Amino acid sequence: MTIGSIAVRYAKALLEYANETGAAERVYHEVLKLKETLMTVPELRTAVNNSLLETKKKANLLEEAIGGEITSEIKRFIQLVLKEKREGAILFMATSYIGLYRKQENISVGSLITATPATPEIVERIRKMVANETKGTAEFTTQVNPNILGGFIFQLGTYRLDASVAHQMQLVKKQFIEKNRRVV
Repeated sequence: MTIGSIAVRYAKALLEYANETGAAERVYHEVLKLKETLMTVPELRTAVNNSLLETKKKANLLEEAIGGEITSEIKRFIQLVLKEKREGAILFMATSYIGLYRKQENISVGSLITATPATPEIVERIRKMVANETKGTAEFTTQVNPNILGGFIFQLGTYRLDASVAHQMQLVKKQFIEKNRRVV
């Protein structure tokens, strides 16, 4: 059995259990935090995968990675993963759970890149437009990239709208070069 299929099985089981107990949303936020911590702290992944480290210490590390009071669903999930010695796939399980929950709740994920920081009003307006269009909710990150010179780049799933000044200048340059090639 591959790590992917194992991860999906565990994620489905966690989602089903969290739905039954009514804690799916809270578990979702905890799993997001766990994934973020596992991605940004490679030492945590190394420690959790260390076969010499006690199971209880691994559980404490994972619970601390989530931070604060965690749900009993996550505690039981961590205990199950460690008992079955599947801690090497916990990052994949977290990613799978996030994907399954987003699909279940019709959550669209995207990003907004601007040349200067976008105001909270603009971000909220875009979020509402996306929610109305997708008949769900929208989660997206905002980034500032002065290299785009102005405008914005919005990406939602596979849809990408590049309305940046830098992109427009590239298009004009390309058109100019093409036009001049025909003349020569």
